[in-house]
Amino acid sequence: MSPSNPHTINQLRHLVYYHLDNDLLKNAVFLASRLHAYDVRSAESSSLLARCQFRLGQLQLAYESSRIQGARGLHLGCAYVFAQSCLSLHRYKEGIGALERSRGLWGGRSNWNKHSETSRRHLPDAAAVYCLLGKLWHGYGDPKKAVDYYVEALKINPFMWDAFLGLCDTGANIRIPNIFKMTPEMLAILSSTSNSEAHSDPFTVTEDAAASNAPQSDPFFGFPSRSEHASLGTGSAALFQKLNESTASNPTSAAAMTASASLGFDTMETPTGPSSGGGGGGGDGTFALGGSVGGAIAMAAAVEAPHAPSRKHRNFPGMDFSIGGPGRLRNASSKPRSAARAESDEVSESLRVSTLAAAGERKRTISGQVAQPSSSQANDPSAAPQRRSERLFNQIRPTSSKFSSSTGSVGMREGRELKKAKATGTKGRPGGTSAMVGRVVSGNRKAAENADVDSKENQSAVPNGHLPGAIPRSSPTELSKKQEALQWVLDLFAKLGAGYFALTHFQCPDALQIFNSITPAQRETTWVLAQIGRALYEQGSYPEAEKYFRKIRLLSPSRLEDMEIYSTVLWHLKNEVELAYLAHELVDIDRLSPQAWCAIGNTFSLQRDHDQALKCFKRATQLDPSFAYAFTHQGHEHVTNEEYDKALAAYRCGISADSRYYVAWYGLGKVYEKMGKYDVAEKHYRTAMGINPTNALLICCVGMVLEKLKNPRAALVQYAEACNLAPKSTMSRFKKARVLMALQEPHLALAELRVLKDTAPDDANVHFLLGKLYKMLRQRANAIKHFTIALNLDPKAGQFIKDAIESLEEDDEGDEAVMA
Repeated sequence: MSPSNPHTINQLRHLVYYHLDNDLLKNAVFLASRLHAYDVRSAESSSLLARCQFRLGQLQLAYESSRIQGARGLHLGCAYVFAQSCLSLHRYKEGIGALERSRGLWGGRSNWNKHSETSRRHLPDAAAVYCLLGKLWHGYGDPKKAVDYYVEALKINPFMWDAFLGLCDTGANIRIPNIFKMTPEMLAILSSTSNSEAHSDPFTVTEDAAASNAPQSDPFFGFPSRSEHASLGTGSAALFQKLNESTASNPTSAAAMTASASLGFDTMETPTGPSSGGGGGGGDGTFALGGSVGGAIAMAAAVEAPHAPSRKHRNFPGMDFSIGGPGRLRNASSKPRSAARAESDEVSESLRVSTLAAAGERKRTISGQVAQPSSSQANDPSAAPQRRSERLFNQIRPTSSKFSSSTGSVGMREGRELKKAKATGTKGRPGGTSAMVGRVVSGNRKAAENADVDSKENQSAVPNGHLPGAIPRSSPTELSKKQEALQWVLDLFAKLGAGYFALTHFQCPDALQIFNSITPAQRETTWVLAQIGRALYEQGSYPEAEKYFRKIRLLSPSRLEDMEIYSTVLWHLKNEVELAYLAHELVDIDRLSPQAWCAIGNTFSLQRDHDQALKCFKRATQLDPSFAYAFTHQGHEHVTNEEYDKALAAYRCGISADSRYYVAWYGLGKVYEKMGKYDVAEKHYRTAMGINPTNALLICCVGMVLEKLKNPRAALVQYAEACNLAPKSTMSRFKKARVLMALQEPHLALAELRVLKDTAPDDANVHFLLGKLYKMLRQRANAIKHFTIALNLDPKAGQFIKDAIESLEEDDEGDEAVMA
């Protein structure tokens, strides 16, 4: 098999990521398949193919594509996609093993604050892997290990909201301020990010960054290829035109320059000049693209302009016509140049000087200083003389080692140095070693004037004298603003997390208070409104909960999440029309969603068509086997049909789906209570009460079981606690009054019933119990009064009420006989 071409592989990868970014998943899968077929042995190709398949929803294919490299933990990308597929396919142990085997690839890795619109990390970091491990252990049925991994994920990245939700769903007791807080690690990353942003330009890419962000490591962080720098627009074209004009005397050099421009910066080589030092170009390997000067300065900063060809001269001792530097001797026998040739040379020299001034420094030593001609070269009269433009450039160039890293005003400093050079010019001295700019004959002043004009233009074109590629200082104010923004996000997460934590622990008043303290813009979102509606539902405030769910429907008509709770609220309110309308809308949105089928099931249940309701709830469990709500309501329908064995099976399935779903535990207790197994029922009721200790109904159920177990004193304690939790609960107060009557405490029972009469004046049971209480107190008139009210409110129970009235008359007759 022929070796793969890396350029072809990179091109296919770029195409795959392009389609992934644009959510063209089918195209991405097709291209990833081509890449995998072309480079079948590469783990990166397998990871990319599995990732595309997973995002498209092809879970089994993603599992198979990533299994070879992922199951053994050889490649992090394959292992992560493999574990995600295992989570969706309920193969939890395989996913856990793959991630544990690849721990060496992701341990200690953090990508927090490293993602942007142009820079991404396609491989997961430790926080993401810990979160996935928590989900896998949670699904496997080990909440302790799940909690450990969720905590590790939040330690690394407190914004891992999914890990926080999983932590709350396990029922762990956590401290919110210890999670959403500013850590020293976050401050260090933030400050380093600010410094890197301050020292970077959106059009500047360093070679180190380019090497570290190659397509193999991070294909999302793209950068222009070096060949693209040669065609940046009219600015670069003008630069090359100037360079070609300056080398017009040498056609070979001009052709080489044109070829170098077409090939890119990698193929351009700096000719060896008189000075020794490092390679040409910027010392930091920075490519500055574009700018306000049309790209000419940026191009010159990226690559050094080549030398003009050196002229050959004969040296005559004792003759020196130079201004400074090594002596330049002119051949006495050579003819003088023509005026046109001299003018052409002056223009060429001035253009090359201005180009070199814009381009930055020439060759430097290892220490960063300008390389000076060696002493042997200066003393040797046969050595190639230093060019006039080089002497001029050595005088006017800045002292910094990097053109693009000057922190001051580059254009202003250059302008000042040029003016100083012009003002302090002196006549040259024969044999002098200092290169001072003075009165010269051939264009020296002209070049300086051109450079001065260019510096003024650059200073006026760029604010504050900064040129493109100049590195600004990291502003402390900007860093403090970023810290304030990060603290604001942490505070928001802390409030949302505290509210959700309180709700999952059924501290509904606290959750409502926290959610209502959030800013209106955040509070009026569907997620927060849904949590408020759930809190009101748990409190039994169904009319208020309906208002919030109705607002959610207005804000997001296509939302399916939490709609099963809304259907339950409408069921409790006996709002048959709204419930049926909600079910039809949810089916239109997604007929394969479990929420839609649960809403249909509640509609049939409200219409007392329990068989149809059972079918709908069963369909919901088929669509989502982890939907505990559907299993639990399926059990409720079986209880209504008195199918207790099937109800027990449905409730147990609900507990398997979610062990903290207290309604399923309540259902088990209710079934055992109906079967007469009160001790088993008490056990399950107490389990449900341990999950939700603030539910008055569960506490009343425990009291009822204790009452049937002939333990009224313990039952009275439960009823009193229920009344304290829910003062408006009629059932708990009614049960309490009845137990007080059984304990021969009629006056305490009368106080409870009077409150209950004001709370529920149309309840026949309340008036019937009041009649019996007045009968105990031998208040016959009040007893008859309340018996009569009960008879009018519930005619179906007329026989029981009449028997109570007759027994009252018999008691009166018996009392009269005793007195006689």
